[in-house]
Amino acid sequence: MTRIFETPAALDGCVGEELGHSDWLRIDQARIDLFAEATGDHQWIHVDPERAKDGPFGACIAHGYLTLSLVNLFLPQILEVRGISMGVNYGCERARFPSAVKVGSRVRGRGELVAVEAIKDAVQATIRVTVEVEGAGRPACVVDTISRYFPA
Repeated sequence: MTRIFETPAALDGCVGEELGHSDWLRIDQARIDLFAEATGDHQWIHVDPERAKDGPFGACIAHGYLTLSLVNLFLPQILEVRGISMGVNYGCERARFPSAVKVGSRVRGRGELVAVEAIKDAVQATIRVTVEVEGAGRPACVVDTISRYFPA
């Protein structure tokens, strides 16, 4: 369920809190292939199922940056900030890829509000998103995202 904040200022009192998680998303070969095409990264570990069977993971794996890019899909499912004229992605810090995402796996994002700061004309929030792999002991990605919310 999406955590709703009625205003950007409402984020301030929730630093350190778990925000919830997104829906599960299955990572199929078609998504991996589209990402390879969009980025030009056609390494065999991602796009050659026959060769990947004999590779270190026994199957194709998603690109780390594909996994990272899914954070943009997961964030609106984790939280909604109302009372804004716009919200923008300002950047990210500390992106890590502790484990691989095999083709056919399901992933989801889990969010934690790490920091909130008032800046000129906006509220800046740092949200740690952990991309979990269903049934795995380690996450696929952990990243601190930085969003700016401009009050209406």
